[in-house]
Amino acid sequence: MDTAAAPVRGRKEPARARVYRELRDEVMTGLWSPFEPLTEERIAERMQVSRTPVRDALARLQADGLLVKRGSTLFVYTPSHAELTGLYELRITLERRGVERAIEDPTIKHDRAVLEPELHRWYTLREQPPAPDAGFVTHDERFHVTLLRSAGNEQLVQALSTVNGRIRSVRMHDYLTEDRMTATIAEHVEIAELLLSGRLPAALERLRRHVGASQQVVMARAAQSLAMTRMARDHQEHHP
Repeated sequence: MDTAAAPVRGRKEPARARVYRELRDEVMTGLWSPFEPLTEERIAERMQVSRTPVRDALARLQADGLLVKRGSTLFVYTPSHAELTGLYELRITLERRGVERAIEDPTIKHDRAVLEPELHRWYTLREQPPAPDAGFVTHDERFHVTLLRSAGNEQLVQALSTVNGRIRSVRMHDYLTEDRMTATIAEHVEIAELLLSGRLPAALERLRRHVGASQQVVMARAAQSLAMTRMARDHQEHHP
């Protein structure tokens, strides 16, 4: 979980972290219309802070992919269904290739020195599961990038990192329920264990189903977002 996204018990949360967390939650829960500009002045006044932490939060949200700049103004980013479908197809192609190349060439082995520490990190998460939080997407991205890196092709890793950045804004919605958190942790452990034990075909199939399950959740969320966008557009057209 993004440590800046959750307050530490017994310690006052810095304004910068609080504004980012609260604004991110507002964006993800649909409180901001895709046609409503996010301005520093308005947000700073409403949250009773200076413009500096607001400016920082907006920059982080834009880097997260949750906001997009049109002209000089920031708005909530709403990806198209076709865009998400294409990016997910590319994602699974890249991730599967990391396993397939090891199946095709027995001399290619997943680097245990890279993969084992990541697996142990997920053992810890399984023992002490975090509460549902959108920031968990960073943990998930790290797992999949490490998995691919252990297969030895850095060009595939760079391509996957680019895809992750494009779909991060919607994938954050995959970690808002306890069942999805639990499933993700368990599946990551299983995939890594299968790879380390040399059971590559089983790992490949498990990886395919794992990414597919995430895609179903994400696409459902995207459909809801697009529906909200259409409703907001219709409202503006009929109530200018």
